[in-house]
Amino acid sequence: MNEFLKSILDGIYSLVGNYGWSIVLFTMLIRLVLMPFDYKSRVSMRKTTKLQPQINALQKKYAKDQEKLNQKMSELYRKEKINPLSSCLPMLLTLPILYAMFAAMRMIANEQLIQQTFSILQGHEPVLEGWLWVKNVWMPDSPFAAAWPSLDMLRQVPADIWHKVLSAMPAETLQAVQQTVSSLAGYELTLESFAGNELQSAISAIANAMTQMPGYVEQVSTVPGFSFNLILTTLNVVKGYNGFFILPIVSAVSQYLMTVLQPVTPTEGANSSASTTGNFMKWFFPLFSLWICSTSNASFSIYWVTSNLIAMAQTYGINKYLDMKEKRTATIGEGTVK
Repeated sequence: MNEFLKSILDGIYSLVGNYGWSIVLFTMLIRLVLMPFDYKSRVSMRKTTKLQPQINALQKKYAKDQEKLNQKMSELYRKEKINPLSSCLPMLLTLPILYAMFAAMRMIANEQLIQQTFSILQGHEPVLEGWLWVKNVWMPDSPFAAAWPSLDMLRQVPADIWHKVLSAMPAETLQAVQQTVSSLAGYELTLESFAGNELQSAISAIANAMTQMPGYVEQVSTVPGFSFNLILTTLNVVKGYNGFFILPIVSAVSQYLMTVLQPVTPTEGANSSASTTGNFMKWFFPLFSLWICSTSNASFSIYWVTSNLIAMAQTYGINKYLDMKEKRTATIGEGTVK
């Protein structure tokens, strides 16, 4: 599935010419496909909410007989034509796509980062894939991350991607890269260097060579006086920063709003444990979103943020439509009674 999604992204890119906007369009396409499932989920959740008094009554009546309670609940759902699992369907479909998209964009990002790295090793300025305020979508949207490839990001590239890019590289380009790494880092770079235990040594040698190149050093150097000491780490603003931390913040805020706006079915006698769990999840997902978007490449953050914003818009639109539909049905019913 990863390769399939990657091929779709590459296809959109061939038409648009920018990976950032290609990801936006692809996300819109995914949300459009999932919209019928979102609609069914909202309808099911509304029906369940209306049945809550009856559900509470059954839970109270059969509190000591779980088997009988399950039977009566099933009968109620069948009578009202409600599938309890339908509200979970969008999430069951969205999560695999999210993981696959993360993997697909990481594959593209890894290939692009290697090509940018080898361009630097040849003494050239790398061609960056920008999007709005982000200078390089294959690096995190952050003032604490350089737009040019870093050692941390290169360490995440698996051996097979290194092999793929090096194998497709023109002989003269590979020779120029090998010469630079050999002269600056004293390391003989070959295809075999990116296998097994040699992989991290090869990456370290490449990074060592780049840190001896003035152009690269200028880009990744930190700004004096702009250092922030946190509990677990220290953040330093980079001269050649890649972004303004907008995508991670928007991802956290949108995730929080989605959690708050998500309709919660009230239950009779809700205990403090359930309330505590709900509050925990309300804050966990935004913080998790902030963390993953601040440490991942901006391309994935674009997907995450776009998906959240579209999901919020869809939720608002579907709820408005269902409100109007229920109001119209109630009006017709009143007219019939009269």
